[in-house]
Amino acid sequence: MSVFTPLSRPQLETFLEAYDLGRLRDFQGIAAGTENSNFFVSLEKGEFVLTLVERGPSQDLPFFVELLEVLHQAGLPVPFALQAKDGVALRELAGKPALLQPRLAGKHISAPNAHHCAEIGALLARLHLATRDRILQRRTDRGMTWMLREGERLLPSLAPKAAEMLNGALEEIRQHREGILALPMANLHGDLFRDNAMFEGNHLTGVIDFYNASAGPMLYDLAISLNDWCSAADGHLQPALANALLASYARLRRFTPAEVQLWPVLLRVACVRFWLSRLIAAQSFAGRDVLIHDPAEFERRLAQRQEVTVALPFPL
Repeated sequence: MSVFTPLSRPQLETFLEAYDLGRLRDFQGIAAGTENSNFFVSLEKGEFVLTLVERGPSQDLPFFVELLEVLHQAGLPVPFALQAKDGVALRELAGKPALLQPRLAGKHISAPNAHHCAEIGALLARLHLATRDRILQRRTDRGMTWMLREGERLLPSLAPKAAEMLNGALEEIRQHREGILALPMANLHGDLFRDNAMFEGNHLTGVIDFYNASAGPMLYDLAISLNDWCSAADGHLQPALANALLASYARLRRFTPAEVQLWPVLLRVACVRFWLSRLIAAQSFAGRDVLIHDPAEFERRLAQRQEVTVALPFPL
C-alpha cells in the first residue's frame, strides 16, 4: 500500500475537530498513490479524501490550493481544499502538510473507449482556457532540465539498446528545448493518467491529483495524457482513441502551426519524463511496500513514438 505516513484513528479524530463535518465513521489508506499519502475518510456529513503531501517544497502548496479553487469556480469537476472552521484550508497532520477535499463520484477506467478519451480532451482544453489568461506561476521540478540531468545519470544503468534510445531522446530535448518553451502556455495538470480521472459510464465526473501541476506548454499536458489514455499494451497509439481526444480538445482550442510541428517531439518528451521518474522510484523504493509503476511501460511507449502517425488537427 502506498501510504508513506500511516495515521491512527485518534490522530485523525483530533485533526478533524477543526472541521464541522461530524463524527469520524471510518478511514482507509488509498493504494494507488505513488508520491503522497492519501486516505478515504467517511464522516457523518459526507465522504472526503485526505492527502498528506510527502514530496515537493511546502511553499508550493498555496499554489495547488489556489489552482483548484480557480478550476472549481470555472465549473471543472475537481477537488478543492475545504476550509476548517477558522478559515484555513492548508493544515498539518503527522508533521506533513494536509488537505481535506470532497470525494468525487465515479470510478477509474482501465480500458477507455473513444467517449472517455473525448471527455479527457475537453477537460484539458477547459483547464487550459481557464488559466491561460492568468497563469499561476509554478515551475515543475521534473521539467526538461531535470530530464537531462537524471537521464545522463541513469544512462550507464540501462541496457545498451535502451541507453541508445534514451540518449537520442535527450539530444532531441536539447535541440528543441527553446522551441518547446515558446509554445502557448497555461497551467497544466501534468499527470492526467487513467488513475487520476473518474467516470460514471461515459461521463467524466472528476479529475484528481494535481500535485504535478505547473505552468507550462499546453501541448505538453496533452501529450502526457494522450500517451496514457490512447496507448495499447505494447505502447503503440490507438488512432481511434487518439483522434477522439485531439478532436475534442481542438473544438475548444485550436492548435498553432508551431504546436503541429512539435507534436511528435512532445509525445517523446512526455515518455522520457515518466520513464525516468519510474526508474528513479523503482530504485528508491525497492523492497518497500509501495506501489511501483513499471518503467518498461514508458520505455515501450518511447520506442513506439520514434515515428508518430497521429497528427494534430491542423489549424484553419
